[in-house]
Amino acid sequence: MDVESGEGATGLMWSRLLTTDSPLSDDAAGAVAADEWNAANEASSVVESLDYEVIESVAYRDDQAMKGWWQLGSYVTLKWLFALFIGVGTGLSAFAINVAVENFSGWKFLATFAIMRHSYLAGFVIYALFNVALVFSSVYIVTSFAPAAAGSGIPELKGYLNGIDTPGILLFRTLVGKILGSIGSVGGGLALGKEGPLVHTGACIASLIGQGGSTKYYLNSRWIRMFKNDRDRRDLVTCGCAAGVSAAFRAPVGGVLFALEEVTSWWRSQLLWRVFFTSAIVAVMVRTAMGWCTHGNCGHFGSGGFIIWDTSGGQEDYSFYELWPMALLGVIGGLLGALFNQLTYMLSSYRRNVLHKRGNRVKIIEVCVVSLITSVLSFGIPLLNKCTPCPDPVKYPDIVCPRPQQHYGNYVLFNCPKDSQYNDLATIFFNTPDDAIRNLFSTKTVHEYSARSLLTFLALFFFLATITYGTAVPAGQFVPGIMIGATYGRLVGMLVVNLYKKDGIDEGTYALLGAASFLGGSMRMTVSLCVIMVEITNNLQLLPLIMLVLLISKAVGDAFNMGFYEQQAYLRQIPLLESRPKRFLRKLSAKDALHTSKVVSFPRVSKVGSIVSVLRSVSHNGFPVIEQLQNGETAVIGLVLRSHLLVVLQTKADFQHGPTPGHENRTKNKYSVTDFVKPVSSKGLSIFDVNLTAVEMEMYLDLQPFVNPSPYIVSEDMSLTKVYNLFRQLGLRHVCVVPRPSRILGVITRKDLLPEVILSMRFLTL
Repeated sequence: MDVESGEGATGLMWSRLLTTDSPLSDDAAGAVAADEWNAANEASSVVESLDYEVIESVAYRDDQAMKGWWQLGSYVTLKWLFALFIGVGTGLSAFAINVAVENFSGWKFLATFAIMRHSYLAGFVIYALFNVALVFSSVYIVTSFAPAAAGSGIPELKGYLNGIDTPGILLFRTLVGKILGSIGSVGGGLALGKEGPLVHTGACIASLIGQGGSTKYYLNSRWIRMFKNDRDRRDLVTCGCAAGVSAAFRAPVGGVLFALEEVTSWWRSQLLWRVFFTSAIVAVMVRTAMGWCTHGNCGHFGSGGFIIWDTSGGQEDYSFYELWPMALLGVIGGLLGALFNQLTYMLSSYRRNVLHKRGNRVKIIEVCVVSLITSVLSFGIPLLNKCTPCPDPVKYPDIVCPRPQQHYGNYVLFNCPKDSQYNDLATIFFNTPDDAIRNLFSTKTVHEYSARSLLTFLALFFFLATITYGTAVPAGQFVPGIMIGATYGRLVGMLVVNLYKKDGIDEGTYALLGAASFLGGSMRMTVSLCVIMVEITNNLQLLPLIMLVLLISKAVGDAFNMGFYEQQAYLRQIPLLESRPKRFLRKLSAKDALHTSKVVSFPRVSKVGSIVSVLRSVSHNGFPVIEQLQNGETAVIGLVLRSHLLVVLQTKADFQHGPTPGHENRTKNKYSVTDFVKPVSSKGLSIFDVNLTAVEMEMYLDLQPFVNPSPYIVSEDMSLTKVYNLFRQLGLRHVCVVPRPSRILGVITRKDLLPEVILSMRFLTL
């Protein structure tokens, strides 16, 4: 490696690259900020970028220098302890939600069936009142206490892990609203699920553990303060997202892959181990809770509730000719998934831009109206359905038909006059979503559902799921997607059974493949979804078929629009950087992305009043700091963040009376790295929160100890695709654009980064 010798060669290279004949002329330098690329958008005043990059300022170097092996060991140990606590907390939260939903649903169905014996109208009134009361409790909690708890939360988490912070999404009140709101919305029979909210719940728990509690009540131990930064909080939130999926589906491996494929933009091997450990803890917690509930300790919650649909006893083999209808399922899933995405996007856009701007009262009325529509359809349509004779008890001795009213599963009696009949449409509607899916996935239940009932349910539930998502309640789309896909999948399975007249073909297998196809066509996940479907069905033999329908449905869906979560993030004006940059960026350079050639910068020693004036007049979050060299040239010594400036202005500890640069060590032991960290899910300190007197405004501040002396810089001619990849893969907030350099200090190759090579070079220079 050919480099200039001498201390500070790296800093000299940075200075010379940005040296100009006059102080920062218009074409001298620029800054591309991740939080400013969408400045023309209305969201620019709402969303903030996160500081995932390490700011190697003097304060940071002093803080690192004081840490020994004991602090490092404690830091690593705490990371694993936090992963353990996240798993335990998420598992307990999922257990509480499931027990509450199952019991509320059980009481609702028991009361409805008991009163239906005397009057259908009275039974409907009780059923509708139960649903409206539960849904009202959910929407009231969300609108008055935790607005950020509405929806699934996954688009916001994708944005957070992509580098965008939306205020409120990880607060304690959001966690409470998510848990209580999910119980009300799912228990109230709305066409939604609790799986997406569980992912958000896990992320909230992770964030709260990392900061020692809520923003108002928290532990302030110096050990916990080590994690109060965006980088460590990002790792903890990633563990929380994986824990949520693991708790929702009892799929620990699927949870890890979901975090890797769907929500994170940055990954490393050390994080993989902690995420896997967290998911494993969740699986143990869920299994332990279910074992305790099997003894009747949880009311109506018994073997059901936590999603797992065992199809291992179903179809064991398949022929080549069956691949065609299975491929057809992939096409149907892609088409219906794209249609569902577009319809929910249009309705959510109308709600966001028109309806919900009228206030919380409109949001509450809307959800209650949707609940009434759901109650009318789910109660009234099965009343119009014909009853079906129960299967022959001699031929099917293991089938209990109809089910006793205190149990829930297949073959619901509902309004049938004879005890030897059941209502197949009520079998789907009058169950919790988890049990309804278990019914649709059930194997060796040929002719349990008529084609007319399945078509009716498909049309009704697709309509209900479309109008429900976007209302002001916690709402997940995994379960509705599975139910929609399982319905048309079972229809295709009935067609295949009647067409091939072959033993061994099971309708439940096609229901499973249909569910996978709709989720693939809507959410556009592949690897994680494939593993989740295998884990929740306990059927590894169907793995190749699940892969087939997922690949086809994703390809078909991608031909029409973006994935479900990407569309919702776009609607919420979250500036996501997707994994692959657009093709047209290849034709552009870094210079083309600069909104203006005029750079807002600070001299190294700036007047306090000038700093305050700039911070009040612009919304930038990063400012180059310049210094006049002895030869008269101007050099940029680094980049200072708005958040750091605000902390220094607030403390006033470094104000000085003259414009002379201070000593580099004057800030030693004055600041900790955590002093410059913005509180989680909040807007942080504002320039208008800083109170300065007229005398203080005339004082000076040396910015050199607070700048990042080594920010990422690119040449103005670099392809914008490369700049895009830098931002996304490194989690950057700013990249400085400089003219093409006229001087080079050396070239670093791969071998120069090996530890033994670096240590040997340092030994030779001593």
